[in-house]
Amino acid sequence: MLFKKSIDSLIQESTESGEGTLKRTLGVGNLIALGIGAIIGAGLFVRTAAAAAEHSGPAVTLSFILAAIGCALAGLCYAEFASMIPIAGSAYTYSYATMGEVVAWVIGWDLVLEYAVGAATVAIAWSEYLNKLLETFGVSIPYAYCHSPFQTSVDGIQGIINIPALFVVVLLTFVLIRGTQESATLNGIIVILKVAIVIAFIAIGWGYMNPVNHTPYIPVNAGEIAYSNGEKSFGEFFTQDFGNFGISGIIAGAGVVFFAFIGFDAVSTAAQEARNPSRDMPIGILVSLAVCTALYILFGHVLTGVANYSEFENAGKEASVAYAIENYMHGYHWLSVLITVAILAGFSSVILVMLLGQSRVFFSMSKDGLVPKVFSAVHPKFQTPYKSNLIFLVFVGLFAAFVPGDVVGDMTSIGTLFAFTLVCIGVLVLRKVDPDRVRPFKTPFMPVVPILGAGVCILMMVGLGAHNWERLLIWMALGFAIYYGYSRRHSVVRRKHREGQK
Repeated sequence: MLFKKSIDSLIQESTESGEGTLKRTLGVGNLIALGIGAIIGAGLFVRTAAAAAEHSGPAVTLSFILAAIGCALAGLCYAEFASMIPIAGSAYTYSYATMGEVVAWVIGWDLVLEYAVGAATVAIAWSEYLNKLLETFGVSIPYAYCHSPFQTSVDGIQGIINIPALFVVVLLTFVLIRGTQESATLNGIIVILKVAIVIAFIAIGWGYMNPVNHTPYIPVNAGEIAYSNGEKSFGEFFTQDFGNFGISGIIAGAGVVFFAFIGFDAVSTAAQEARNPSRDMPIGILVSLAVCTALYILFGHVLTGVANYSEFENAGKEASVAYAIENYMHGYHWLSVLITVAILAGFSSVILVMLLGQSRVFFSMSKDGLVPKVFSAVHPKFQTPYKSNLIFLVFVGLFAAFVPGDVVGDMTSIGTLFAFTLVCIGVLVLRKVDPDRVRPFKTPFMPVVPILGAGVCILMMVGLGAHNWERLLIWMALGFAIYYGYSRRHSVVRRKHREGQK
């Protein structure tokens, strides 16, 4: 039997007020800024160069477009759910109402990859960029105190603890505990700063682009040509040549730069704190996604025009933007420094929104009995899930302080794509089983949009390769062990079902 949560009970829960509930303080502007704050960060400044160098070349802009299409299709499905079920929990809550408890648990566990592990990974990158900024002023943090114990410098210095990464997680956790409105205000300031600097790079860099760097726009994939000529089997092409530029490189690049779009769904985790969720949630999701897509395409076009994509294989990666400015945009050293500041600000707002999203997902899961009640304890004064914030401070903080940043890799992307796929399917399921439900926002062109959304997300998951599928399966196996060991026995929905049978 599928144990589902009643949508009517969800809607009633979202309208409750008083002790133990979240405070409704966010307007449409806060939600758009929340989305942009989560989206523009590590993905744009780090993943763009990596995707261009390893997969798509100048056609990284096309990878951005493909990733944006997948996100827009999923975003339209998110918008329908967010307007109809305005409650914390995002994809977890939506799947509980449409596909039952087991799928909901899978989604909730999966979102730990997106939010908590993602926040830790970005905190580690924040630490690296802080050091780069300090070096501009002739200061640096000793290697041992900004790297994990599993890392050793070229000089043989052993890392001990990544103090800056731990510091930023602690700082932003206490901002979140202080209040969602205060967090949104800080995020809004950061968003203005980093968007202004991204626009400055696009505007100034446009005049330094070299057309030669965009030729050919889609680099040749010899294996792709051999396959199309019948000289290679699909198996040989997929295992040997897929993603090494060409059309398949654009697909693989989309899976990589998809990391740059992660975050728009974080808007939906704050539904229970929005003042007018049925109207504002769809606007917050879709507008933040549209703004960031436009900036991403222009940014990728300028970056690969100023410096050749092949240079990013060794020189670029994390410092790609600074590299392009220092080597090809002479006289703009100040912009390089500002870009580093924008990256730090961008990382900060991403960590802030990821930590907010994680605590809100577990807030909902705790209310449903799938994780302990401590995760839904609300602060009597600030009306925020402070105990959940503190628990994730320990989890994320330990990861940020003692684990190297490259351990996670593309796990965050594949986990999020999986969640998006299930949201698209969930819209189809709910239209079938509950067609008369009031929907303040309706996903257009049904059933084409959700089917295409699920298809594009799965395509990008394929582009991330077999190793990430293996890691995803291991993570899911661990999640099922917890579900059958704890969650199933404590489920509120299952308990009500048992009581109803007596």
